[in-house]
Amino acid sequence: MGKIRSMTLVDAPVERCFQLSLSVDLHKAATGEAAIAGVTEGLIGPGSRITWQGRGKTSESLVSAWRPFIYFREVLTAGWFQTYQHDHHFAPMNDGTRIRDEIEFTLPKGFTARLAFRFFIRKRLVRLLKQRNAMIKSVAESEEWHRYLDGQPEIDRRVYQAITPPFAEKAKPAYAD
Repeated sequence: MGKIRSMTLVDAPVERCFQLSLSVDLHKAATGEAAIAGVTEGLIGPGSRITWQGRGKTSESLVSAWRPFIYFREVLTAGWFQTYQHDHHFAPMNDGTRIRDEIEFTLPKGFTARLAFRFFIRKRLVRLLKQRNAMIKSVAESEEWHRYLDGQPEIDRRVYQAITPPFAEKAKPAYAD
């Protein structure tokens, strides 16, 4: 299993950083990936599915856990990885917000997958994460955040957890009010 951890300090409120992390438009601008199905613009939310196209690879992710302004989890439901989950953590600090990302994944078994991981998959994931977080930081610390968040609907403030396994075809929402 591969693991990637990252921390970014942002001089902006935790609510703004959380919402910018949900922005499909910001992700597209930061990584060059295209959203081709599911939520293709605006903000993702609990239970949202999105299909990304990047460098010839397609993957579908699901927001499987949701605690507004503190945490959300994306899992891959289709794609090149055998398993993949990305935990996004947000903590208010005295001088802004700490964003902590934890990605865990497994690759298909085989020699080719091990070589691919060793030489480019991990590096590509780290690069995409750094690009995305650098853009979140830059946008959140400037007035540019209005471009991504103004006019967006209010986010769902209920706690959410998918009640079926994360790699199941259809996840059913379970809200804890």
